[in-house]
Amino acid sequence: MNRQATPETFIRTQVVLDEHDLSPDGRFAVVARRSVVGDRYRSHLWLVPLARRATPIQLTNGAVRDTRPRISPDGSSVAFLRSPAPTPGRRHRGTAEDRQDQVTRLRVLPLAADGAPAGAPWAVRTPKERSIGEVAWSPDGVQLAVTLEVDPPRFLVGRKPIGDDAPTARRITRLDWQWDGSGAVDHWSHVHVVDAQRGAKPRQVTSGDWGAAKLAWSPDCRSVAFVADPRATADLRPRTSIWSIDVDGTGAQPREVLALGSAADHPAFSPDGRWLAAIGYVAEDALDDTSPELVIGPADGSVSPWPLAPSLDRPLGTWNDTDMHGWVADSRTTPVWVDESTIVAIVTDRGRAGPWRFPVDAHTGRPAGAPEPLVAGDISTYSLAATGNPAVPRDRRVSLLACLGDRPLDLVTVPLDAGSTPRRRTTMGSRWIDRFDRPVMREVSVAGEGGPIDTWIASPAGAGDEPLPSVVSIHGGPLGAWAPAPSVEVVLLCARGYRVILPNIRGSTSYGRDWIRPHLGDWGGPDAADVHSAIEHAIALGLTDADRLGALGLSYGGFMVNWLMGTTDRFRAGVSVAGVTNQVSAWADGDAGVEFNRMQLLGAPIDPDGVAKLWRQSPLANVANIRTPLLLLQGEADLRCMPEDNVQLFTALRVLGRTVEYVLYPEESHVYFTSGRPDRRIDHMTRMLDWFDRFVRA
Repeated sequence: MNRQATPETFIRTQVVLDEHDLSPDGRFAVVARRSVVGDRYRSHLWLVPLARRATPIQLTNGAVRDTRPRISPDGSSVAFLRSPAPTPGRRHRGTAEDRQDQVTRLRVLPLAADGAPAGAPWAVRTPKERSIGEVAWSPDGVQLAVTLEVDPPRFLVGRKPIGDDAPTARRITRLDWQWDGSGAVDHWSHVHVVDAQRGAKPRQVTSGDWGAAKLAWSPDCRSVAFVADPRATADLRPRTSIWSIDVDGTGAQPREVLALGSAADHPAFSPDGRWLAAIGYVAEDALDDTSPELVIGPADGSVSPWPLAPSLDRPLGTWNDTDMHGWVADSRTTPVWVDESTIVAIVTDRGRAGPWRFPVDAHTGRPAGAPEPLVAGDISTYSLAATGNPAVPRDRRVSLLACLGDRPLDLVTVPLDAGSTPRRRTTMGSRWIDRFDRPVMREVSVAGEGGPIDTWIASPAGAGDEPLPSVVSIHGGPLGAWAPAPSVEVVLLCARGYRVILPNIRGSTSYGRDWIRPHLGDWGGPDAADVHSAIEHAIALGLTDADRLGALGLSYGGFMVNWLMGTTDRFRAGVSVAGVTNQVSAWADGDAGVEFNRMQLLGAPIDPDGVAKLWRQSPLANVANIRTPLLLLQGEADLRCMPEDNVQLFTALRVLGRTVEYVLYPEESHVYFTSGRPDRRIDHMTRMLDWFDRFVRA
């Protein structure tokens, strides 16, 4: 018999597959599996046989977080990143040795012929107190490329801090001095190469007042491509491009090999080394209504790149607001060449993120046909891998970590035929959900001012069609989109007897440019109208009790909750998580406000007209009208939507004598509601449910 999910049972039972890699011969995959032990996370690697039916093999264990598995080209070992899982109640001693225990290290685990560990993982030698960020095997398996933090410090003043000691000061000269989840970016990360043998030390191959990321080896093993923006003004108007550097130790300088009108990212070499694919924005000064495209160009940068599907109008990459993942913008969704004439990349369409096949003329690098989705049906992909080595025999398939339908992530494989049915290869990522009653997900089309609004309505199992107290939930982004797999908030709300209305309002990604454009520079306009349309539709269907409505939102969704509270009195309660209150001050706060505001056409407070435009889109401007009980939940270390912003709303509501609570979670970043410390996530979920029970259900 299944049971109703509670925050405690759900989060402590939950297992998440974070990332994976596929062996070059397609025999097995390695996944990173995250679980909760006490109030800390642990992540371990598991090997999943694919050539036969076999039980997955656990490769690592202990009080650690092992992530980013990368299988060697011959399949004889797996490199991965390891950081310690913090011990509850532990205090740092403030010594260099203690700090060294907290950094992310590179490990290599040898594998036996049957896939079992052939010994203990050994560590690649790296400097003390410097973390590794990324790792990539050379195609011959002789070397590894890594990104590693380097000296000199960017902003630190005074003596070098020891352990957890604070520096004397930071002298800030650029806008890119901090990043959510990382804090102050005191050191750039640069490309290093290291021989794949015990005792070897990494050799730095790039340097400068800029950082490198997203590594890709050339097939001849002579060079490494990476993403960087070395311009002195990169902090004011970021425009990353693809660079390449020879790694033979002769001191070669990087050369730009693929640049677009705006950002370029995710480099991938063709198997013969002639072409370089990437994801980016072809248009100059792209706005947020422009979808990132799959582009290709000569690997030597001799000719400007071109798009492979210029009319697709769907974003490359994936978004999902479930507890298992958020917007993915790293190596997990880098396009993969499966042979010289085929690239597979993740495309998001109507909230579903799945693998698409892009045919390429191997001689000209030009499109050889229209792209096609490999999977028909409801899928939300989080991680993509393929062999990408035509010299090694294999069956023609790619592997994914994906939600199929409404289930959590599992490892699946997909043949390279359009409209294929994915084959589930694990149950370790999703079988835990079978202990609980799951929401019934129903997709409806809502008539809206700008056109049909795809909307999911999540209902308690066995609820029938009677009107229920309901919560409308607005996704983050705003370039987000709800998908068939429910978020943890949806599961818990349905377990408490609520329906949840999940509209993909104007501004949501994966519906094309025309669906996003009306929202730019008009937050609180078309998006709010679409929220109301979705609610009215649920009421008209007889599913929602119009007198018992709540609103929930995370990040941009938190903005929308704050906005709705001041522009309508139809709700009985609101819960705003890490939202935006004052657009005027938010422009200069946080880690990405200036460029984000530009791409969203929100405005800039450097002249009276800009201030007026930002203030018109600020929930704080309507604070005197807020009489609905409002719960504000916030990570105290959030550098994306900073806590000071919501302090303004809380203070104003408190002065006005309104019902408001403000809850701060220490040390937590912007996405604490999906990856924060388990006890804090449990408290977050419990407060959200209790707030709605107190004001909506009553």
